[in-house]
Amino acid sequence: MSIDLAGISAFVAVAEARSCRGAAERLGVTRSAVSQAVRKLEDRLGVALVQRTTRSVSVTEAGEALLRRVGPAIAEVGLAVEAARDLEAAPSGLLRLAVSSIAERFLSGPLLAGFTAAYPGVRLDVTVTDNEFDVVAEGYDAGVRLGEVIGQDMVAVPVSGPQRQLVVAAPGYLARSGAPAHPRELPRHRCIGWRPTPRAAPYRWEFAEGGREFDVAVEPEVTTNDMWLMVRMACAGGGLTFGMEETFRPYLDRGELVPLLEAYCPAFPGFFLYFPDRRNMAPKLRALVDHVRYRPPA
Repeated sequence: MSIDLAGISAFVAVAEARSCRGAAERLGVTRSAVSQAVRKLEDRLGVALVQRTTRSVSVTEAGEALLRRVGPAIAEVGLAVEAARDLEAAPSGLLRLAVSSIAERFLSGPLLAGFTAAYPGVRLDVTVTDNEFDVVAEGYDAGVRLGEVIGQDMVAVPVSGPQRQLVVAAPGYLARSGAPAHPRELPRHRCIGWRPTPRAAPYRWEFAEGGREFDVAVEPEVTTNDMWLMVRMACAGGGLTFGMEETFRPYLDRGELVPLLEAYCPAFPGFFLYFPDRRNMAPKLRALVDHVRYRPPA
C-alpha cells in the first residue's frame, strides 16, 4: 500500500486542531478538501479515525494511536522542508550564546568579530557565565564550555585545541617567597583563588601525578569571580594564582608571570560549542559552527 501523505497530513491537522475548519486554515486549503482527504484515508485503512458532528470533531481510539505514531514524523518532515528552503537563504536572526568566562580563544574578539562580518544578518547575544544550567531551558541556542562538563545528550563541536591549567606567579613574588616544588606546598603560599558565585567554595586547584589526579584546597587570601583581577593581582606580586594557560600566555611571553609546577599540569580536552541534537539545525547556528570549529594546524 502506498503512503497517503496528503491524507495523513490532513488527519494530523484535524486531530491537533479538533476542527476541520482549523485544519483547513493551518494547511491553506478548503474545509471540504480536508474532509475528503481524511475520509479517503479512512477508506484506505478501513477504520474510522475521527468522529464528526455538526459542532465538533473528536478522534477515535484508532485515530489517537495513529496520531501518536505519525504526529512526530509529520512535524519532522515539516522541519526538514523548512531547513531545505533555508539552505540558500543568508543566515539571520538573533543567536543567543552562554559562554564560559575562561574560553579565551572564543571570547578574544577576532573569532566573533569575523563571524559577524561574514554574516551581517545574524545578531549575537553573548552571556559570559560560569554557572552550570540547561541552555535550552534558559532560551539559549548554544553554549561554550569545557568538554568534561557538557551533557552526553548534546552535540559538541571543538572550538579550541587541548588545554591545561597552570600555577603562575610574578618574578618579584618568587624572589621574596620562593617557588613551591610540589602542589602540596601551595597552602604555605599566598594564593589568589577563584569561585563562580559568592556562596560557592573556592575552586580546588587540580593536578596529576603518576597518572593519578588529585586536587589541593588552597586557602586564598584573595578570592574573586573575576579572572582578570586574579591576573592583575598576580602580576603585581600578590601571590600565586591558577587558571588556563591561554589566559596567562601573553603575560608569560612578556615575563610578567612565571609558570610553576608544570610537571603536575597535564593537558585535557578543551572548549566545545554545544547545542541540542537537532536533525535540522537553524542556518544561523550552522553558520556559527562552521565558522568557529577548531581545526588543528597542519
